[in-house]
Amino acid sequence: MAVNLPAPNAADLFPVAGVRIGVAEAGIRKANRKDLTVVLIDEGASVSGVFTLNRFCAAPVQQCRDHLQQGMGIRAMVINTGNANAGTGQDGLMRARATCIALARQLNIAPEQVLPFSTGVIMEPLPHDRIEAGLPAALADAQAGNWLRAAEAIMTTDTVAKAFSTKVTIDGATVTVTGISKGAGMIRPNMATMLGFMATDASVDQAVMHQLALQLAEGSFNRVTVDGDTSTNDSFVVIATNKVGSPITTLESVAGRTLHAAMLDVARKLAQAIVRDGEGATKFIAIRVEGGKDSAECRKVAYAIAHSPLVKTAFFASDPNLGRILAAVGYAGINDLDQTKIDLYLDDVHVAVNGGRNPAYREEDGQRVMKQSEINVRVGLGRGDAFDTVWTCDFSHDYVTINAEYRS
Repeated sequence: MAVNLPAPNAADLFPVAGVRIGVAEAGIRKANRKDLTVVLIDEGASVSGVFTLNRFCAAPVQQCRDHLQQGMGIRAMVINTGNANAGTGQDGLMRARATCIALARQLNIAPEQVLPFSTGVIMEPLPHDRIEAGLPAALADAQAGNWLRAAEAIMTTDTVAKAFSTKVTIDGATVTVTGISKGAGMIRPNMATMLGFMATDASVDQAVMHQLALQLAEGSFNRVTVDGDTSTNDSFVVIATNKVGSPITTLESVAGRTLHAAMLDVARKLAQAIVRDGEGATKFIAIRVEGGKDSAECRKVAYAIAHSPLVKTAFFASDPNLGRILAAVGYAGINDLDQTKIDLYLDDVHVAVNGGRNPAYREEDGQRVMKQSEINVRVGLGRGDAFDTVWTCDFSHDYVTINAEYRS
């Protein structure tokens, strides 16, 4: 059960001019489930993406990087769930390529204009023949209003679809931003999320698209973790269909900053939705580390806390065994850290001061906060003015069960 994350309403997801989406049941791993999605993009759109830093990256990730680099203009994406096509060697690359060729033939475009994405079980051959057989149905289903169906079709162990939209006025014109993502486990993206797709009808010069994608990922998906595992398939793609307004040639302009803020808002909601729907999660935890020399060391400390199984299980049990948080701060890797300057808060409760237990702290106050479904952890390092925030969840019995039975 996701933590305070209601299922999205299709009526709240705005179509993006220049994008159509079709969904089908291809039987890729299981029968009678939506598992194949095609995204059709009008000619002239600007597209960029960022991908996993896992060196054992999946075949579709390799294909996407290659096709984007060729710069022929992306016209379509094909997404399957149930099979990651990772750990599959040259055969996997061939099957990813075959998927692109199959869709390109249907659309009369070049295979290099197609981006493939896969998610699911690793080290199993991709049934690309089933994908090819399912493409006609997916194409027949293509329409502008299918964002929710797509969010549902890319799910694996997710319990709820993840999709958000917004509208913003830029230079007097109304611009739309809509995005979807999936992910619940194997989440420590280190670039993006397992799969994330965002589109806007704003006009953005292709030359700044990669910068936009990087900044959006850095401010959202690179701030979440469920279990510390960086996926082989992490992919985050940003599309600007160039239907509205004048081209944005710099993100430092008023128009660029306005669009960036709107898209970052959607990206953060998508990223936080992944944590709220973390496998077996019962609590959503925001970890803010402040007083660092730079944001990088603040993130290092925040992730040490967020990745600690001891910390995460304590949150699940509502057990204010908060020395575990201080221990994680200590082993985060800041060699010249002065423990006598460390402060720790749970929401409004001041737990530790100057590196030791606050004399005014009462365990019942800590437990009161630990029982909440949403918890704010704040750590002060006493080293400078920098700060940063990471979002995570607890570890429950269900996390073990879900991953122990993942292939069943």
